Amino acid sequence: MLPPLSARALLRPTSTAAASAIRRASSAPAGPLTRVTTLPNRVRVTTEASPGHFHAVGVYVHAGSRFESHRTSGASHLLDRLAFKSTDKHTDEEMVTLIDQLGSQITCSSSREAIMYQSTVFPQSLDLAMSLLSSTILHPLLLPEELEAQKAAAAYEIREIWAKPELILPEILHTVAFKDNTLGMPLLCPESQLEVLGEAEIRGFMRDWYRPERIVVAGVGMPHEQMVELAEKHFGGVPASSDAHVQSSLRPGASAQPVGTKGFATVVNPPLNSDAHLASAKAVYTGGEEYILKPEEEFVHLYIGFEGLGVHDPDIYALATLQTLLGGGGSFSAGGPGKGMYTRLYTNVLNRYHAVDYCAGFHHCYADSGLFGIAMSVYPQFAGSAANIIAHQLDTLTRPQKGGIAQIELSRAKNMLKSQLVMALESRLTAVEDLGRQTQIHGHKVPVEEMCAKIDALTIDVSIKLRRRLGVGGDSRWTRRKVDGCWA
Repeated sequence: MLPPLSARALLRPTSTAAASAIRRASSAPAGPLTRVTTLPNRVRVTTEASPGHFHAVGVYVHAGSRFESHRTSGASHLLDRLAFKSTDKHTDEEMVTLIDQLGSQITCSSSREAIMYQSTVFPQSLDLAMSLLSSTILHPLLLPEELEAQKAAAAYEIREIWAKPELILPEILHTVAFKDNTLGMPLLCPESQLEVLGEAEIRGFMRDWYRPERIVVAGVGMPHEQMVELAEKHFGGVPASSDAHVQSSLRPGASAQPVGTKGFATVVNPPLNSDAHLASAKAVYTGGEEYILKPEEEFVHLYIGFEGLGVHDPDIYALATLQTLLGGGGSFSAGGPGKGMYTRLYTNVLNRYHAVDYCAGFHHCYADSGLFGIAMSVYPQFAGSAANIIAHQLDTLTRPQKGGIAQIELSRAKNMLKSQLVMALESRLTAVEDLGRQTQIHGHKVPVEEMCAKIDALTIDVSIKLRRRLGVGGDSRWTRRKVDGCWA
């Protein structure tokens, strides 16, 4: 919970006492280029040395749709849309003007396990960027007119996404695979929730999850000491949570607690919405099927998935390599080196069946679980063969005697995965997100050299090992095991 705290306290210049607190904060190296410091209130600050003409900074809150209850479902989506509106320090117009002065990108996005506020800035604007980030994260006013405007915009966004099968089917897949729990909670605000979600529910969600120990401040390009000082200035004034404090706001009959600064509502969580339960709740894979009839669609879209692996699993690199080996894409591609035109799904499906418009492997990875499978779009007259083709591809992939992985295939997939990983980190926004999220999940950044070494260490029997773990491949397993199927 965030007790009442004035903006002046959060945004004050670093005093001698604050500087002393920074020196007392625990600091540990996380590799040759990265450092992590924990402030006294348990906000973690991490930086990566990467000199350049501009910096990237992000604030990562360990929140998101998996931590929503049925009462607060959709809060993350609305908080995403309400970012950088009116705060107790700036009006909406002032916020827009200051963002324009930055001359850079500043964004917010919500996911299942994090709400991410990020910006790329020139070095001289870093302090202003941190001020804007802290203001919108810790002290949004959530004015009624702004809330209603964003609800209307969200309703339009939801309708647009539901009209595009390639966008909505991965979301439906999650709700089917983890029905009514954690990773299965909708990432998009349900339209029914737009009518009932108000300031009280959103502030209650913020009170439960926007806590200093769940916040990581990350930066790429600036000196570590500078970032720690700015983090202390803008986030160090948030009082540290205590277990007693957390429980007192959640126990049955707890009294209402004021949240944040002026304009913050007072909210009481119902007993069933236990913060402790949602924070520690494990993802429960249920499996299931979902069929959506849309005769007007040009194509039939099919997703078949299995429960994957969590990010901490030692086999996660093997599964990522397997997904890269499957590859795939659309029936039309401009081609060119590195496009994956010789991956399995291109070679064995897209180049062989003219009725297939799209076919690709997918891999969604989270803290304690994931999803792995194949998506396909076909002309309606070919729909009856789609599931069999997917089953055949997964079966042959994991059975050496039926055309399993060849050494040259594995080598290509490993090289492609490593190149994708390294090239993605050339983007500063991608690099700061990777740094912040890894620190949030692992407590430090896993060096890219270590990741590449683990990919290089994979051997030809990787698919056999994963077949046993995931239940992918084999006729008997296919018919007995719950799989996630989505048709549209």
